[in-house]
This record gives sequence, C-alpha cells and structure tokens, in this order.
Amino acid sequence: MSILLYCRPGFERDCALEFAARAEAFGGTAKPQFGTGSGYVEATLEASHALPGELLAVQELVFARQAAQIIARVAPLPERDRAAPLIEAAREARIRAHRLLLETPDTNEGKTLSGFTRRFAPILEDGLRQARLLVAARAPQLTLHVFFPDRECALLAQSDAALASPHPMGILRLRTPAQAPSRSSLKLAEALLLLVGEERLGARMKPGAQAVDLGAAPGGWSWQLAQRGLRVMAVDNAKLAPAVLATQLVEHVRSDAFAFRPRKPVAWMVCDVVEQPIRVAGLAADWIARGWCRDTIFNLKLPMKKRFEEWVRCRDQMQLRLRRAGTPYLLAAKQLYHDRQEMTVYLSARS
Repeated sequence: MSILLYCRPGFERDCALEFAARAEAFGGTAKPQFGTGSGYVEATLEASHALPGELLAVQELVFARQAAQIIARVAPLPERDRAAPLIEAAREARIRAHRLLLETPDTNEGKTLSGFTRRFAPILEDGLRQARLLVAARAPQLTLHVFFPDRECALLAQSDAALASPHPMGILRLRTPAQAPSRSSLKLAEALLLLVGEERLGARMKPGAQAVDLGAAPGGWSWQLAQRGLRVMAVDNAKLAPAVLATQLVEHVRSDAFAFRPRKPVAWMVCDVVEQPIRVAGLAADWIARGWCRDTIFNLKLPMKKRFEEWVRCRDQMQLRLRRAGTPYLLAAKQLYHDRQEMTVYLSARS
C-alpha cells in the first residue's frame, strides 16, 4: 500500500518522520520518499496485519495537510486526451468515488498547473461519470484525488471523507479582512476553524467572555477574538494598531508575556510570541494546569532543522506537566497554511 501526503514545501522531512512514527505506533512500517521542496511525500506501508483506516486520519497529523491511498500512477501523460488513460486507470482500480479533486503541490511549479486543472476538471469529471466511476451521493464518502506532481505524471489516490481534509489540497484558504491590523489574524482564524471547530467554539467561546493575548502587538489575534465578541487583555510592551483599540473590546496591558498573571481565571489565552518553542509550550501548559484559562491557542516557532523532533519534545513536556497536575486535557496541533515556518497548538482543559 502506498500513501500520498501533501505538506508545505520544505516540510517533507517532518511530514515523513511523523507518518513513519504513526505507522509504527499502529504496528506497521512506512518507507517515505520525497524531494526537498516538492510539497508532498509518498510512503510505502508494510505490515503483518491489516492496518486501521485511522492511520490516515489527517486530523491527527501535524505536518500533513492531506492523506490518501495511492491507487494508480499514470505516466507519461499524452499531450492530448489526458482523460482517457486516467479513466482507464480508475476503471482498472475499480474506483467508485463520490467526489473528484484535481490537485497539485503547493509549489511555484504546481501553481503553473492550476489553470490546466481548472480547465481539465469538468472534462475528466464528465468522463468518469459516463464510465460510472464517479457517482452522486447525498453525503460524499469517497474522494478521488488526481494529483499532478508535474505536467507528465498523475497520481490517482482515494480518501475517506471521515478521515481526510474536505478542502482542495488540504488548504483552508481565508482572505484577510480589510480592517484586520495584520495578516497574522488569519493564523488564529484558521486555527479556530480547523483545530477547535465551530461546534466546540459555540460551547467554549461565548461573546462577552474574557481572553488574554500574550505578546499581542500589533494586535491581529486580539482583533480576531474581538470579532467574536470576546473582551481581550492584550499583553505587550509594544503599541497596538488603532483598529484593535477601535473595537472597544480590547484593553492594552503593558507587560511581558512570561511575567503576566491574570487577576482571575479567564476563558481563553492566545499567544504568538517569538520565543523558544519549549518555553512557549511550557507557558501554555502552565496556564491550563494552574487553571488560569480553560482553552489556549499558541504558535511554536520551530527551528529550521529537526522541526518534528522539536514538536515531540514540546508535546511530551506539555503532557508531563498536565499529568503531574492531574488535569484532563485535549491537545490538537497543525502546521497550518497561514503559519508559514511555524505550527499552531490548541490545548484545552476537559470539562
């Protein structure tokens, strides 16, 4: 069995190491292959027993944006009538999907193929439907991914809707609101949607609740919380953007992020400071373990080398701190599209 994993270009090694570790935890062995900067990883899975589908749950993977099982490779693609060999490959694999996605790596070369995929998608979709390989369904369960690493090759892969990202290329694309003080507001917006989810947000993020934003300046994260009706203490010695203070829901507290202590427990703490990841992870775990907040979202500025290893070190420290405190918790993490060279973590005290 071969698996296709999409990731941010430059993060292939981390994506491969994480998936290999996950496969080992499920009793299998993964042999990843990738090109640095390619934006994807191919991994061959081996096991003495059937591996559970949960192995491909992209929600549980930090560095992979999408995970799907490769069912065919078509290369070289002809200059004309590319649909025919792709349909034939899907027929031989006995595909019966409910959704079709034509995708490319998130690279400069991949972007040059985006015009082709947009034009080609309806042609291929029509051909697959005529061949009864793509069928309608009220709730699509199986997605057929046609992934073009370059102009001459296509990988056909299949994913389960319950385990995969619903977004093309695994990317939730958001636009920066005109009023937002910085692009960083999108990092928190994406984290709230992907790591927390609207259903849980409805229960955990009530308008009027108190939040703390550590290292707030210029205030993109404070502004994002204010848009959801939270009252925010924005902690930073630097100035906040006028648009943040204009919300009238943000109080500027001049203090250091690591020295600040809330006078009483708050609902949320968020943190996007430039500091060693292990210090930020320890700070966030302390806020939850001491009961200073119920939920926290924070960014870890990972080193250029050994990013996966640094994440494991931070994760283990947080888990140890919370176990010692006897605090039940929920932990989710992702290298988000809007993160660039970092990752985002959601940590919550289970109620």
